[in-house]
Amino acid sequence: MRVFKQLLGVAILSAAAMGAMASPQNPANGTEYVTLAAPQPVPAGKKIEVLEFFAYWCPHCNAFEPLLAEWIKKQGNNIVVRRIHVPKSDMTLPQQKLFFTLEAMGMAEQYQAKVFEAMHVQREKFTKDEQVLDWVAKNGFDRKKFTDIYRSLPVQQRVKLADQAMTDYGIDSWPMVIIDGRYKTSPQMASATLGSEPEIEYHKATIAVMDHLLAKAKAEKK
Repeated sequence: MRVFKQLLGVAILSAAAMGAMASPQNPANGTEYVTLAAPQPVPAGKKIEVLEFFAYWCPHCNAFEPLLAEWIKKQGNNIVVRRIHVPKSDMTLPQQKLFFTLEAMGMAEQYQAKVFEAMHVQREKFTKDEQVLDWVAKNGFDRKKFTDIYRSLPVQQRVKLADQAMTDYGIDSWPMVIIDGRYKTSPQMASATLGSEPEIEYHKATIAVMDHLLAKAKAEKK
C-alpha cells in the first residue's frame, strides 16, 4: 500500500510538472490543444487545412477575427482555409445562410471582416432574411442573384452539414480551430495555463498554439 501511495504521489507530481511546463509556445496535448479521437478527412497534398468554427453574432469570434485574418495572410499558399458558421437558433439562421451564400459566391473571405463590422459596430441585426438581403444590396451585390443563391438547395444543405460537422469535430464552443483535421484548439484551451488576462492575450495564445500545430502537421506530412 505504501509503495502504491508513493507511486501515486509521483504520478500526480509528474502530471503537475507537465502542466506547469505547458504554455501556448510549448503546448501540451490535452491542455492547450487536443488530438481528435477520429481524424477528419482533409484535402490531399502538402497544404494544411485550417478550419474555423465561428459565428457572426459571437463577440469572441469578432474579437479573434483580426488576428486570425493576419495569421492566414502570413501563411500564404501553405494552407487551405475553411470556415463553418455554427448554428444556434432560428434568429441566427439568416447569418448562417449569409455566410454560406458568400462562400458559394467565392466572396466569404473578402466579406468576413465587413459582416463582423456590420453586426458589432454598425449594429445590424441580421436576424431576418430581409435584413440580410437589404444589407447585401447596399454593399455591391445584385439582390436577385444573391437571393437566388441564399434560398437555394445547396445553401440549405450547407446549413444541415454544419450540424453534422459540429458532431464530427466535437464542437461545443467557438471560435474553435482545427488544424489538418486532427488537432483542435481555441482561445479557451490555448490560455489554459494563463491567469486572468485581457481577451486579446487569449487570442494571441491561440495563434501561438496554431503556429505549433501547423509546424507539427507539416512535419507529419513529410
